Amino acid sequence: MARTRVVLAGAGKIGEAIVALLEGSGDYEVTVIEQDVERLAPYREAGLRTHCCVLSDQSHLVPLLAQHDAVISACPYFLTPLIAGAAREAGVHYFDLTEDVQSTRIVKKLAEGASTAFVPQCGLAPGFISIAAHSATQGFDSLRDVRMRVGALPIYPSNALKYNLTWSTDGLINEYCNPCEAIVDGGVREMPALEELEEFSLDGIAYEAFNTSGGLGTLCETLSGRVENLNYKTVRYPGHRDIIKMLIRDLRLGQNRRVLRDVFEAAIPMTTQDVVLVFVTVTGHKHGRLVQDTFVRKIYSAQVNGRQLSAIQLTTAAGVCTMVDLMKAGMIPDRGFVRQEEASLESFLSNRFGRHYAGSEGTGSGAKPRLAEARHAA
Repeated sequence: MARTRVVLAGAGKIGEAIVALLEGSGDYEVTVIEQDVERLAPYREAGLRTHCCVLSDQSHLVPLLAQHDAVISACPYFLTPLIAGAAREAGVHYFDLTEDVQSTRIVKKLAEGASTAFVPQCGLAPGFISIAAHSATQGFDSLRDVRMRVGALPIYPSNALKYNLTWSTDGLINEYCNPCEAIVDGGVREMPALEELEEFSLDGIAYEAFNTSGGLGTLCETLSGRVENLNYKTVRYPGHRDIIKMLIRDLRLGQNRRVLRDVFEAAIPMTTQDVVLVFVTVTGHKHGRLVQDTFVRKIYSAQVNGRQLSAIQLTTAAGVCTMVDLMKAGMIPDRGFVRQEEASLESFLSNRFGRHYAGSEGTGSGAKPRLAEARHAA
């Protein structure tokens, strides 16, 4: 059987994980494209197909995409509309990892009347968290509250922020600075980022959570009219939010994101010794009783096809690879705009890539992976 031909736009850390999953399956032929020829060198040395091109130049991009079946964008959010537009013109399926709300709205517009699928926000949050939350709402007669919490955290925090860089710095800044969608008392609203701080503990570890942008994906639209309150918050160790708020608000670096990016990348080291926490709580009525269902996952770093991947690399790459695989298997729509929650949790977790969300056997960090899942009635 011929392998599915996929273009991967972006040769960063997440791209590295996507290649490990897709090429390792034997069913996909991946061509990596990037503007920076030096970032392509490791892929070329590994025997992969590469192509150096200006990703914002559709005159080069469209003919290249047209030779393939699908494109996955692992590029910064500002390239999302350009790559999605090229996919529409080339007539290929489109997937991305963006957390940017405005970019996703453009992708949705491009998907109107398309003969191929446009599947944005395929990572962890937005992405898997929407699938898990939507699944958790099933079986309720009425919904009161849906709370979604996600964090990518260092196992060994050692600085004042209690944080290490684990993914895109531009994406992180977007989350901390842009408005946040939510449903409050039945109405869709925009909330400020970094607000509504809360604290909780899980497995004896203290965490904090606060508003950040983009994590809800399309769930506001999907659940509008069905739920009283819906919100998404990022999880960090206690004290992180206050320092970030000082940088972004008091020092006004939210108005100079280039400087903020330079500060983060110069001062905060990256790590592969991390854990991803997924925490969804749904409250509503079942058969006349007020019930709370809780879905929890902890995912640690793991080896995939001989390559050690951090937890955020693994979960983000597994998210988009699973959606590609599910579409190939006919388990999600293959044309038009496709929401993450159109995939069932069962089909996602049973997928060969989605199974990484069930935990891993080795972390490479000395920490034992744990999987917590709880459901209870209130």
